[in-house]
Amino acid sequence: MPSSSTPHQRTVALATLVGTTLEWYDFMLYGTASALIFSKQFFPTLSPAAGTLAAFTTFAVGFGARPIGGLLFGHFGDRIGRKTTLVVSLFLMGVSTLLIGVIPSYGSIGFWAPALLVALRLLQGIGLGGEGAGAVVLSMEHAPRGRLNRYASFPQMGTPAGLILANAIFLGTSALLPDSAFLSWGWRIPFLLSAVLVIVGLWVRLGITESADYAELVRRGAVATFPLRDALRVGAARLLLILFAAIATSAVVYIFMVFTLTYGTKALGFSRNFLLLGVIVSAVFWCATMPGWGSLADRYGTRRIFLAGTAALTVWCAVYFPLLNTGNKAAAFLALLGMGVTLPIAHSVGGIIIAELFAPSVRYSGTSLIVQTSVVLGGGLAPLIATALWTAGSTSTTVTCYIVAVCALSTISTAVLIRVLPNPAAEVSAQTPASVPVG
Repeated sequence: MPSSSTPHQRTVALATLVGTTLEWYDFMLYGTASALIFSKQFFPTLSPAAGTLAAFTTFAVGFGARPIGGLLFGHFGDRIGRKTTLVVSLFLMGVSTLLIGVIPSYGSIGFWAPALLVALRLLQGIGLGGEGAGAVVLSMEHAPRGRLNRYASFPQMGTPAGLILANAIFLGTSALLPDSAFLSWGWRIPFLLSAVLVIVGLWVRLGITESADYAELVRRGAVATFPLRDALRVGAARLLLILFAAIATSAVVYIFMVFTLTYGTKALGFSRNFLLLGVIVSAVFWCATMPGWGSLADRYGTRRIFLAGTAALTVWCAVYFPLLNTGNKAAAFLALLGMGVTLPIAHSVGGIIIAELFAPSVRYSGTSLIVQTSVVLGGGLAPLIATALWTAGSTSTTVTCYIVAVCALSTISTAVLIRVLPNPAAEVSAQTPASVPVG
């Protein structure tokens, strides 16, 4: 592949960025609402603490569904193509988010309100389960020679970009409406707006072509029959190492984006709008610096940059809650901004270090397996665990110990992985998973 990019390659990078941004907008919108709104709308009979735990439990349900989506879309992504499965995942995510915006509250239909909320959250999780890994795979398979990490960082940018979009619309709606109106019906507006955003995303994504790697598999009749089974042949040790390496970014992302909103408002007395603004500004730094880190990874090595990123997260997580706990707005803003500076280092190349383990015929399935498992173990449970630790001890010290331990595990696993597999790209090219002719 040529080292200079073509217009179509740039269009693919844009399409993966737009698609993941919209999907993460939907997903993060739910996280923000679960931290600030859902305990009152869907669990009003519970105490404030129990209502928050219940809301975060529904948030975690979506993560439980993500491996299902990852396995389902990963299988068909390797069997029928990356583009088709990514279009379906985007559509599923958009419809389920739109329907969340029209669910009646507990006061109107009682038990059915949280039941419908959980059902739609499951659909959200399935849709997003097929998105993250597939977008990275599609982007890297279209990347020019020597720019693999830079191009693969574009779908990763969808996480902070979706967070910015979700929180900006949430903050704007909250600022324009009185609190009573916002808590009653105004929170639904950001969910309903997802219909417009999904139409834009589908229009962009339908305009791209399938990747050359997958087209070559079809031409040679080498599409895997059972791609997940074949993906597991890379070995249990390597799978576990890459899984542990990927856990930290997932956990830190959701502590930063979700738990901070609850802890900051209820324990520290910061206003909702102050915290949302701080998260938005931090996410701008997070998003804007990711292509730069991707370019550095192309020059100095993917895993070296990832190792530096997990080490930086370990250090910053140790001071994050102590800074928030000062109660000083300047210190709190510094804590949030520090997350925006340290998170993109590892996150920019997090998808590529997983995808490079797998041959093209099983790349979607293998990447989805690791990504979604790491998200469940790292991110999905993080707000729930953090809330339980905080409410049990009435302090953030245990939360700090928890998140620092997770980051340290990822740092150690990455260092070991570098020694075990110093040149994964060379080994990937030598993999020959079982396959059968198409048709």
